[in-house]
Amino acid sequence: MAITKCKKILLQNHVSRAVSSLPDFLIPAFHTLPPSTTRSFSASARHASRVGSAPIALPPDVHLRLLEPPQRKGGVTRVEPSKTLEVEGPLGKAAVQLPPFVSYTVNHTTRKAQLDVLDRKVRGQREMWGTTRSYLQNHILGVSEGHTAILRLVGVGYRATVEPTAITVKPEYPGQQFVSLKVGYSHPVELGVPLGVKASTPLPTRILLEGIDKEVVNSFAAIIREWRKPEPYKGKGIFVNDETIKLKAKKIK
Repeated sequence: MAITKCKKILLQNHVSRAVSSLPDFLIPAFHTLPPSTTRSFSASARHASRVGSAPIALPPDVHLRLLEPPQRKGGVTRVEPSKTLEVEGPLGKAAVQLPPFVSYTVNHTTRKAQLDVLDRKVRGQREMWGTTRSYLQNHILGVSEGHTAILRLVGVGYRATVEPTAITVKPEYPGQQFVSLKVGYSHPVELGVPLGVKASTPLPTRILLEGIDKEVVNSFAAIIREWRKPEPYKGKGIFVNDETIKLKAKKIK
């Protein structure tokens, strides 16, 4: 301990001697502010998130049911299995995986559901608290109203159609439809619509995707967008929902 203090004193003396020999305009750069006066990256005060504790409104035709995990055969495991919360509505069913430390309650009078965790002081539980609540909210909205994604095809000759069959892609399930894109390639671009997603083209330059699972709908929209990402010089490409792009000035040689 004494040796460490001596090293610190010698280092401070060395730094003070070096600073005293520097020009006046370089001296402020070698002085450090005390921790209490250092500036933070953000000027706003730190507040904990309240997403997980916010109640979720349940529509009248949406019901929740907790499915207990199946009993494991052949021994006892140290890891507690996660529970499954089934969400049923007029458009179908969806399931949310609840971590072992997350519990839920439903007030049938006010038609509101609320999630809670075992220990709010544990960081991992707080993080999954808000994440699980967001997943449950998305599934409730999906089985009651549904999720949509609108894609806009911007470009000369860009077209899209929904076909019952495809030439270059084999169907993954019976009755699968395919989105056919004409976006400037010499070969046909055919993409299979995922199970649970409905695709339609109200206009030749518009693609409407509908489904219960928000993640599946947006993932398929991202796959379609990959074939023609919006470019910043002519503004051409496939845009998802309200996506915009800032145009750049043309390069003049």
